[in-house]
Amino acid sequence: MLIGKELLEKSKLLSKKSEDEIARICGYVSPSGRLLRKNFYRALVEAKGYKLVNKGPGRPGKRVSRGRQAEFKTKVHGNGNLLIGNAYTKKLGLIPGQEFKIYIKKDSKSILLIPLS
Repeated sequence: MLIGKELLEKSKLLSKKSEDEIARICGYVSPSGRLLRKNFYRALVEAKGYKLVNKGPGRPGKRVSRGRQAEFKTKVHGNGNLLIGNAYTKKLGLIPGQEFKIYIKKDSKSILLIPLS
């Protein structure tokens, strides 16, 4: 990712292109290929000489978002389904299509998933 003077110079050279194209060419792309617009704009502002003190999300009086994070809790949906998100399946190294045996313990209201080989 370009920063500082190099970012400003490259941005000026590419001024005929769209903002997204400039950000991509300057390297503001995540490993998954997602465009990092906020990082790009922040770097441009800092390259112009403005000091950005608060780098955390949110504003005073507003709820601060942490983005999507695994909280190790879920709830039963209105249709009766119980969803386990991909944060948990990734953490366990589970793969799409993998099958499980479901054990239910009524006394403790527990569900146990055992992978089938």
